[in-house]
Amino acid sequence: MSRRIVDAHHHLWDLAVCHYPWLMAKGVRRFFGDPTPIQHDYGVDDLRADAAPYDIVASVHIQVGVSLEDVVHETRWLQSIGDAYGLPNAIVAYCDMERADATRVIEEHAAHARLRGLRQIVGRSDAEDAVTGSGSLLADARWREHLAALGALGLSFDLQLTPGQMAAAAEVLAEAPDTPVALCHCGSPWDQTAAGLRAWREGLELLASLPQVSCKISGLGMFDHDWDVDSIRPIVETCIEVFGPARAMFGSNFPVDKLHASYADVWGAFETIAAQLPQADQGLLFGGTARAFYRIASDS
Repeated sequence: MSRRIVDAHHHLWDLAVCHYPWLMAKGVRRFFGDPTPIQHDYGVDDLRADAAPYDIVASVHIQVGVSLEDVVHETRWLQSIGDAYGLPNAIVAYCDMERADATRVIEEHAAHARLRGLRQIVGRSDAEDAVTGSGSLLADARWREHLAALGALGLSFDLQLTPGQMAAAAEVLAEAPDTPVALCHCGSPWDQTAAGLRAWREGLELLASLPQVSCKISGLGMFDHDWDVDSIRPIVETCIEVFGPARAMFGSNFPVDKLHASYADVWGAFETIAAQLPQADQGLLFGGTARAFYRIASDS
């Protein structure tokens, strides 16, 4: 029998619906690898085909990186896809929260019933961040003000950053205690030397000390293209230990992580690593935590 899962982090795109600059740029290598194999439409049917033999009973779509003029259009399209296909159940949209008109954009997103939160990437990798300057968001007063306001609007924030940004992020999040935060991709453990993992864990513990922060165990192929169960086990187990199963959830990061592994490889690794945990804890990791965090009804 296939395992029922909630995929807490995936993407969909249609190149005829929105403009995706990074998907349309040819020959540009990204921090996660060469995107060429995934520079084509990817819909719900593709996700379900990749996921076999797993049964995706609910899912969370994370903004993909459309052009600024299409950010609300992406949400509108995803709402229609969710209504037609049953997935995704929760939408995490993009908003440039540095902008003076951010509140208007957030309100336009929130008019869609499946909207649950926002993501604006704080850090991808040291090399890309040096070019984009995204790390400066944490110091921007307007950005911090809008982050703190999300909770009052019933919205969450998906936080993607690098380990070197965790201490500063923890200070910022301490000022926004009412905004639920999902740490993306285990906090991007780029440096997997012993020293690098120690520093990464220290940052995780700072973030986990804030009760509004949960952790998404996802995207590990971006940081280790040749991963296997043994290589990711310490990272997965550390996230579960530091946050606890009630604040940790599994996600595929498909189709981005499809560049480095199959869907069955990713979820099979999660199953192997979590196998020794109590069934109740496994239930949280494979679906319960994501349902609670993103407010996904149990009958969906």
